[in-house]
Formats: sequence, C-alpha cells, structure tokens
Amino acid sequence: MTSQVSSPAEQTDGTVVGEQRTAAGAKDVRRLDRVIIRFAGDSGDGMQLTGDRFTSETASFGNDLSTLPNFPAEIRAPAGTLPGVSSFQLHFADHDILTPGDAPNVLVAMNPAALKANIGDLPRGAEIIVNTDEFTKRAMAKVGYDTSPLEDGSLDGYQVHPVPLTTLTLEALKESGLPRRDAERSKNMFALGLLSWMYHRPTEGTEKFLRAKFAKKPDIAAANIAAFRAGWNFGETTEDFAVSYEVAPAATAFPPGTYRNISGNLALTYGLIAASRQADLPLFLGSYPITPASDILHELSKHKNFGVRTFQAEDEIAGIGAALGAAFGGSLAVTTTSGPGVALKSETIGLAVSLELPLLVVDIQRGGPSTGLPTKTEQADLLQAMYGRNGEAPVPVVAPRTPADCFDAALEAARIALVYRTPVFLLSDGYLANGSEPWRIPELEELPDLTVQFAQGPNHTTADGAEVFWPYKRDPHTLARPWAIPGTPGLEHRIGGIEKQDGTGNISYDPANHDFMVRTRQAKVDGIDVPDLDVDDPDGARTLVLGWGSTYGPITAAVRRIRKEGGRIAQAHLRHLNPFPRNLGEVLRGYDTVVVPEMNLGQLATLIRAKYLVDARSYNQVNGMPFKAEQLAAALKEAIDD
Repeated sequence: MTSQVSSPAEQTDGTVVGEQRTAAGAKDVRRLDRVIIRFAGDSGDGMQLTGDRFTSETASFGNDLSTLPNFPAEIRAPAGTLPGVSSFQLHFADHDILTPGDAPNVLVAMNPAALKANIGDLPRGAEIIVNTDEFTKRAMAKVGYDTSPLEDGSLDGYQVHPVPLTTLTLEALKESGLPRRDAERSKNMFALGLLSWMYHRPTEGTEKFLRAKFAKKPDIAAANIAAFRAGWNFGETTEDFAVSYEVAPAATAFPPGTYRNISGNLALTYGLIAASRQADLPLFLGSYPITPASDILHELSKHKNFGVRTFQAEDEIAGIGAALGAAFGGSLAVTTTSGPGVALKSETIGLAVSLELPLLVVDIQRGGPSTGLPTKTEQADLLQAMYGRNGEAPVPVVAPRTPADCFDAALEAARIALVYRTPVFLLSDGYLANGSEPWRIPELEELPDLTVQFAQGPNHTTADGAEVFWPYKRDPHTLARPWAIPGTPGLEHRIGGIEKQDGTGNISYDPANHDFMVRTRQAKVDGIDVPDLDVDDPDGARTLVLGWGSTYGPITAAVRRIRKEGGRIAQAHLRHLNPFPRNLGEVLRGYDTVVVPEMNLGQLATLIRAKYLVDARSYNQVNGMPFKAEQLAAALKEAIDD
C-alpha cells in the first residue's frame, strides 16, 4: 500500500508534482509532470539504440514525447573524442509537448568526451549518471581534462551518480561465456535497465525486441537481456539511487484512437504508400542513398506487397531519371535526396516541369553548402526548391511541421502532383526525419481520394473533323494536361525537353507560343487550390510569428510561454510555400510586426518581403540544431516590446 503526500506542484519546469512513500526501508517514488533525458557516448556505444528503446517503451506507456537524435557525420569517428560523441535526447510528459526540450534533467555520460560535450547544456541541479570505468587519465586527457571532473569539484552543482557501468556489466555476464569485448558492448543495455527502473518504464517490449534483433545470435540476445535486467536490479538495490520517478500517461493530450511512436522518415514513407493506394497507382522510388534521406529508401524496399518498387541508382541523376520515366509510364513516382542531390537533379526536375508529369521530389534538408553537416539539420534549401533550375520552371513546395505530420504532407504533395500534373517538392529536414513523436493511425475513410483518370482516347476534333489526341490540351479548371499511358492505341505523342506547341505537343520554336507556355505553367502552379492560412490569435496581438517546416514545435512552445506570462502574440505556420495561401498577404498586413524564425539566413523572409512588401523581421540560426523554446521566447519578447 502507498499513500500520497502532497508536495508543491511546479508544472512549468517539470519538477516534482507529488511524492509517494512506501513502507519503511523502501525507496521513495516521486511524480513528475515531464522529464528530459539525454544518453551520450561514443558513436559505437549504442546510444541511438538505447534512446530508441527507451522511447518505444515510453510511447507504449502512453506519455507524449519528442526526441532529438544527434550523431557524428563520420561513420566511425575516433573513439573518445568530442567529434565522436553521439547522443539521443528524449522529452516525455503527462501532457501535450512540442519539442525535445531545451535542457536535459538527466545526462547519461558513457565517457569523458560525452560529459564534456554535453555538460554545458545541463541546468544546475541536473542528474548526471557517469560511467566511471571510462574516466582513465588517457581518456580524460584526450578531451582536455587535466584533472578528473568527478573529483575536482567542477560538478558540485549537479547530482552526480558515479556508476562503474562496464565493470557491473562484465560482472553480470561473467557466466555468459562471451569474450570480454563482446560483453562490454552490453553496457548500454545496463544503462537502459537502470533508467527504466528510475522512470518506471515497461520492460517486456525491450526484452522481446532484443530476442528478435539477435535471433540468429542467441548468446548475444541473452547477454543483452541479462545486462538490461542487471541494470534494473542495480537501481532497485543500490543506495546511490534512493528515489525513482513516475511520469503519468498523457491521458488528455491525445484524441481517441490507436497510436504508435513514429519518426518523420517513417511517417513520410507510410504517407507515400497510402497515397499510392488511394490513387490506385503503383509506387516507384528512384533514389541514391544520402543522409538523412536513406531511411525512406530502406523502408519502402520492404513493402513490395503494396505495389512498391524501389530502384537504388548509381547516382542522383539516374535516380530521378528513372523516377520520371516511371511517371511517364503511369506510376506515382518519387525521388528522395538531400540538398546536394537536389542540385544534381535540377535539370531533370526542369524536364518534369516541361513534360508536366507528376513527380514527388523529397528533400530531407541538412546543413550545407556542399557536403556541409550531413547529420545535422537546416532549412536552407527553400530558395533552391523555388528557383534552383534554369529557365522559368515553377514547382509547388510543401513542408511538414512535425515528424507525424510528414504522413499528411506526403499525401498533400501527392494530391497536388497528381491533380495538377507537376513535380512537387516535399521539404522535410534532419530534425523531423530522425525525431519521433506519437502518431494517431488514421482510419481508411479519413484518407483523401486521389484516384486518377488516365486519357482513354481522342480529346480534340480538328478543323477537318478528325478525332485526335492532343497531349497538351488542358483541363480548364486545373490547367493540367492529360496523362496518357505509353502504348495506349491512338494516344501516341511526342515527349522531350524541347518546347512544345500548346495543344498538339509538337516541337515549337515560336516565340509567342513559348511565352504562352511559360505563363501557362506558372498560372497552373499559381492556381493550385491550397487552404487559407490559419492564424492563432486569441488576444488581438500586434505581433505575428510566422514559421514553416520544423520550426513549428519550438515556435509554438515559445508562444505558449509568452502567453502564460501575459504577453500577446499571434502565430501562423505555412505548409504551402509555393503557392502561398491566398490570404497570406491580408494576414501579414494585419500586424504591426512580423517575425520569421528560420534555420537559414532568412529565405522565407526574403520571399515574404519581395511578394508582399512587408518588413518581415528575420530571426535566424544555422548551427545544425533546432531552435530552443527559451531562446525563441526571448527573441519574440523583444519584438513585442519594440
């Protein structure tokens, strides 16, 4: 039996909101409203796997959550160095949350490099669980520690738990028969077991996962499970951890439905499959592996049973060329890449504009230019998506705002491509691609009908009465041309990159015809039906914060902070970046101040200023990491006060 002892509630910063005390001698259980945990170690220490498993169990428990994986660009960075640190941050709560959190409450540091790389992000009083076995003189010297931070008093402001993770893991596995090196690799599971005990996470799912993952190596599976259980038991028995914590399920945060934890790339993949099924078209992906888009290729390749065909090409140009060929053949065609790949694909995107065929160009943005920061996030491909082609080659642009929203954004991009016969950019980024959150699995009847009508026969009567097929005779409402499957009798037509004559599709060098075709293709994109922009403005604010893409979470969290403190600020977020919503100009002119936070040097703000002559203020960051809510809130307060 337990009894509740009241304790001051401090909902805003995620500290104790209640405490349970058990029988004499048992450990206390404290209730929290939210927690931010960061696992950090070498890129070979399994931090991403550890974080993924903790996240999966947290999702099954019913908490709202948001994650931020962060790993080196090198496949195997030098062990024990600062550039080689890999981390995984998880924010989970008993209420609706929007970001992975600004500052961890708990840091699990597997070595000195992990401690040094992350200590600056921790608030005073945070808990630090340190693998003391790795704090050798050589390891500390490698990252610039002259003395041990565990002994020199530099960590006095934190709650430090020194744990010999490696030694304890080896002790737990001494009867396993594994070589020492293999046994040591299970120390991340020991850490996961300890954290699972600390926060009352379920354990059955992790053990089932380990059995499945190492099904062909049962000794490795048994070792990982033993280390995981040993970590749990260590937390239960050691005197160093006198308190465990509970974060209740977020019962009121979600509408009714069936939920699962999902990353942005996985949600986008499922969205593409759903779009192909709703359109009753085969899905074809032509792609070349590139970080952080490769997971889409990997996942789609598993779903041949849904009519999916994946082609890993020899380069980016071949990938999009194959995809455009599949579009010509009647498939829902997709190519996936990141910024450097978009540059290589630009000529073929222009060809798709000229041919007026549906094609989804999925750009998972990363830090640039050139190779840049391949494992870090950025929003710096917007102008490339808008204008990065020769000639007048307009392309619609759609951007998801959260990992789960990547599913809906994929459906919307497919709708535009299929209805208007045009290539469409889908701009996600590394933060969304690798991050995860709960996603409500939609019912089938909630999905849009994307059924396509292919051309079946002649569509034009010539002056002499002949029935012919004109490949560029347009729908009067959408300006889309007919989509004719190659090999259909009577629908033979010319295809290629040279300018076509309006209607007939014959090659044309006529200046007036070229002018007409250029303007028509632009009018088709300008006329795409997109919803009006929704504005969240409950208090009649004079300042509007306008965002796009993955800035949604940090912006919304910052807006909530400002309103909670009595400030008045309005918020709007763009999904459609080309064309803009038709009411955007009216919305912008309704505010004295417009602030546009972006993870670039002001690309959306440049477009807004040029099109609407509004003096939008840029707030920019290009450090490879997402905005922090506190940071944005401070900037927005300054804008309100000006």
